[in-house]
Amino acid sequence: MSDVFAAMPDWEKRFRAPRVGLPDWAQDAPERSLYVSNATGTYELYAWDRRSDTRRQVTDRPNGTTDGTLSPDGEWIWWFSDTDGDEFGVWMRQPFAGGDDEPGAPGLAPSYPAGLALGRDGTVVVGRSLDDEGTSIHVVRPGQPAELVYRHPESAGVGDLSEDGTLLAVEHTEHGDAMHSSLRVMTLDGTTVAELDDTAGGERELGLECLGFAPVAGDTRLLVAHQRRGRWEPMVWDVTTGRETELAIDLPGDVAAEWYPDGSALLVEHTHQGRSELWRYAFADGALTRIPTDPGTISAATARPDGTVEFLWSSAALPPAVRSSTGATVLEVPGFTAPPSVPAHDVWVEGPGGRIHAFVQQPRGDGPFPTVFDIHGGPTWHDSDAFAAAPAAWVDHGFAVVRVNYRGSTGYGREWTDALKHRVGLIELEDIAAVGEWAVASGLADPAKLVLAGGSWGGYLTLLGLGTQPQAWAAGLAAVPVADYLASYEDEMEALKALDRTLFGGSPQEVPDRYAASSPLTYVEQVRAPVFISAGTNDPRCPIRQIDNYVERLASLGKVHEVYRYDAGHGSLVVEERIKQLRLELAFADRVLGLGAAG
Repeated sequence: MSDVFAAMPDWEKRFRAPRVGLPDWAQDAPERSLYVSNATGTYELYAWDRRSDTRRQVTDRPNGTTDGTLSPDGEWIWWFSDTDGDEFGVWMRQPFAGGDDEPGAPGLAPSYPAGLALGRDGTVVVGRSLDDEGTSIHVVRPGQPAELVYRHPESAGVGDLSEDGTLLAVEHTEHGDAMHSSLRVMTLDGTTVAELDDTAGGERELGLECLGFAPVAGDTRLLVAHQRRGRWEPMVWDVTTGRETELAIDLPGDVAAEWYPDGSALLVEHTHQGRSELWRYAFADGALTRIPTDPGTISAATARPDGTVEFLWSSAALPPAVRSSTGATVLEVPGFTAPPSVPAHDVWVEGPGGRIHAFVQQPRGDGPFPTVFDIHGGPTWHDSDAFAAAPAAWVDHGFAVVRVNYRGSTGYGREWTDALKHRVGLIELEDIAAVGEWAVASGLADPAKLVLAGGSWGGYLTLLGLGTQPQAWAAGLAAVPVADYLASYEDEMEALKALDRTLFGGSPQEVPDRYAASSPLTYVEQVRAPVFISAGTNDPRCPIRQIDNYVERLASLGKVHEVYRYDAGHGSLVVEERIKQLRLELAFADRVLGLGAAG
């Protein structure tokens, strides 16, 4: 490590340390892989030839690139080209060995992406989403114009192509519930072959996900995730015969799966109470065998043709590593390793909707500590026992960090995830408040130094919490938030409008009172705590206009606030930009709380 890095504080080292994602690999050329890394200081795509162990940077854009995949033969790298993080663009492709980029699907105008599937014969299936137009899916055969095979005003997406390229699975929400998809399988001319809809009969609380066709030529089995028993678990659906085979995988929590390359088994990822593990399910005898992994979180995993499993693992204390079931480290980038942090411990708190799970990290010494409630985005996501540079930085600066898996979070059953409808934001804040009361009563948190913070949906909950719970919080840190829900709905990407209609039970024109009750702008006069807001000027998810509306109202009321705008979309892929934003937040909290600890 150079002297410059050696003298750097640990919290900055965690951001700057080289990282790699789990390598994707080409189905017919498994020695060819594609991965994401921040090796240059910006997250970009890299090609890796495993036989020669040669690597090269594929993309090089000012605001980074992370969305890419390999063609089945490994000859082409596909990547999505947007403008400065606005998520609106086209698919490009580049030869694996290097060369010029070219349009992947000529003739298709820019759009928001709604899935991509690549066939062995060069056929491409492209999903597109446009404001006020919904979703369209197009088949592009080599040398031919794009053919429209699906269109609907509601959100949808490309699921998968069958191994022989004759069948296409589509996830759709034509029933109007954007949180619970149905499945349709069609031929490539748009003819429907089979339908699977767990929302039939008026029951709108069950969803399906496409996990992929069997990787065997002529095999018409589709791996599907369902919620029929109140959680996510896999089953096999033969789209030709209609037979549904639910699998005997008796594990608590959510269960996801993907095929082993020969179709004889499934790689099972089991997530329970914020931690995950891997299993192998064999079709021949139904045997379920644990794949040894350390306690923590598996962010991604894949089964290789030789039967080994590669996975990206981390814990709150230890940084990510790409590991193999053989015990080996699969891929490393030259440079230094991120310093460890402190472990996270579990807390369970009784709340108004049931027991709430939270993770707590705290510095050395005895409390009460100034405490950051770091609220996750989504809302259909969850905090886990995984390495994150930002919470570790707060701990380094003497703060305890509490991460709450409020109602709306995934991983705790379908009812928990779906509970926030109609009283959006307010339900989540009830759970956060309950954990806040525990944190103070337990002696962990200083009640005069509670900071509410988060990004995206977490940023939204931060602003809403500052207005609806003004006595509780000493400061707020909101990154890329929803701030004015009515204006946000008008400007956001179409897929999020569909999600909002599901969450609120209609559009702002149909249920205006619900949107008003859940909008931070409604409560801005009640805000007492100083607030720091950061926002990307190209953000299609939490657009800048609605944030400006909120900031202008803060200013007119004389509320203490600071705003930082940056040239990116919904967050930044540039390491130095991420460090800058956290440094600004640390300094803001230091001034507001009078700690003298920022650095």
